[in-house]
Amino acid sequence: MRKITLMVACAALALSACGSMGWTGGPSEADRLAEVRAALAEPPRTDEDRARDAVRMTAETVAFARVGPGDRVIDLMIGGGFFTRAFSAAVGPDGQVIAWQPDEFVAFSADYGAALAAADALPNVTGVGSAIGAPQWPTGVDVIFTAQNYHDLHLDAFPEGTAARVNAAAFEALRPGGYYVIIDHAAVAGADASVADSLHRIDRDRVVREVTAAGFVLDGRSDALMRAADPMTANVFEPSIRGQTSQFMLRFRKPG
Repeated sequence: MRKITLMVACAALALSACGSMGWTGGPSEADRLAEVRAALAEPPRTDEDRARDAVRMTAETVAFARVGPGDRVIDLMIGGGFFTRAFSAAVGPDGQVIAWQPDEFVAFSADYGAALAAADALPNVTGVGSAIGAPQWPTGVDVIFTAQNYHDLHLDAFPEGTAARVNAAAFEALRPGGYYVIIDHAAVAGADASVADSLHRIDRDRVVREVTAAGFVLDGRSDALMRAADPMTANVFEPSIRGQTSQFMLRFRKPG
């Protein structure tokens, strides 16, 4: 498997209303969404992936992240590789996806290692492994994306300051004007960091504070994945709420 070692993630109208802060020029939101939908119909995405698109709002999410043909994208903490495959299709043969799975995740479950190996086998994807608190990524990338995983940076299992180190690494890896996109399970406003362990959620405002402290500017937000039925006080793995959680979408930009 190719691996970079320690040495070397709403409808067009809703996205236009909620997620266009700071965007000037380029295709319209409707045109961008149409282009993404066409790309997501192509390999390497699977029928299983496409069956999940309505719930995950995959096309809307990729459009919100400003990912397009020829881009270089880091998929941060890829999980099973759902968005890795979406980005692989969206960037096309002239683009590149760097799929990052922390070493600690791979050690926790062999499934994470298998997902990384499967991603690395795709022609425009490179699998990356490193310690969670010491990511080593190429520089000059266009987009860094993570979905449903930012809260993991606050788990008790990881050293204090892990989130700050990852955010700093993201700032270093992005080109000026590049985007850092974070989607995660929403906690109630004002919730402290302990809900990362107890509920696998995080307060949106905490994420904004942490990421802007690293030098980023908040560029866009969307409530397209928020769900009125979610009280935001239940563990995301509880059967009554699993797969139907409220999730916030934030897009940050590196100045320049």
